[in-house]
Amino acid sequence: MDATNSVEDVVTVDVHAAKELLNSGHQYLDVRTSEEFNKSHVENALNIPYMFKTQEGRVINPDFLAQVSALCNKEDSFIVACNSGGRSLKASADLLAAGYNKVKNMAGGYSAWVDNGFAGDSKPTEELKTACKWRH
Repeated sequence: MDATNSVEDVVTVDVHAAKELLNSGHQYLDVRTSEEFNKSHVENALNIPYMFKTQEGRVINPDFLAQVSALCNKEDSFIVACNSGGRSLKASADLLAAGYNKVKNMAGGYSAWVDNGFAGDSKPTEELKTACKWRH
């Protein structure tokens, strides 16, 4: 990875801008765990977990970049999101360092998406959101 890219290099957009970008062709890359994703997610989202919960604590998915490159091109445009914005910020920095230049982090993550009414109303808001303990 190129050490010149860090979280300070990541462009972060709010959920309204993210929704507009998704409507104009950006792909939604959900980096939450499969368990979180399966509870609820943005329509047509791609799920590649950035971190896993293990008995030793949370660990970065060692295959994250390989999994992204197996499904996406470096020219693709992405909105990267997790539950509240912490994991997606780090994932976005890793993607930038790997040469994905059309990456934007979604501020507030899926929780903000739900809070803004973008998830529909098939389930109660609190059921759609999952508490995020990944921020640090």
